[in-house]
Amino acid sequence: MAIRLIVTGGTFDKQYDEVQGRLTFKHTHLPEILERVRCTVEVRMELNQLIDSLKMRQANRVLILEACKKAEERRIVITHGTDTMTETARVLGEAGLDKVIVLTGAMIPYAFKNSDALFNLGGSLVAVQLLSPGVYIVLNGQVFAWDNVIKDRERGVFRERLPQPQ
Repeated sequence: MAIRLIVTGGTFDKQYDEVQGRLTFKHTHLPEILERVRCTVEVRMELNQLIDSLKMRQANRVLILEACKKAEERRIVITHGTDTMTETARVLGEAGLDKVIVLTGAMIPYAFKNSDALFNLGGSLVAVQLLSPGVYIVLNGQVFAWDNVIKDRERGVFRERLPQPQ
């Protein structure tokens, strides 16, 4: 039961560039992370793109959707920036693929002390093996359905969408 791991960038893979004085992308940290956590599940990694999710457009989301469609695996984890993760989840959810697709990310880059990247990736790798077909966001120990989640920017967490007043 192999898992397809689709890498799209986001805070997860950012690192500090001392010359430019900002966060940038050089490569993905995922191979190092999988080795570090001693993952024994077969993971087939695919570098889709390295992009900040604030710069992600519909064309980027289509690349992710196409990768999910083409994947022979029925269980897929996608690393993604948290700022627009729910938008990509919507594109994937509305496609109605008969696969388990989990999006995850990090609020603090893996390369930084106290990053949540390891915890979120681990939770996602377990969740993708247990969930029914559908699209989910897994962060901070919680699983959210793609159509019932928002990023609470004030608290820096994801939570269920509050019911709309009638």
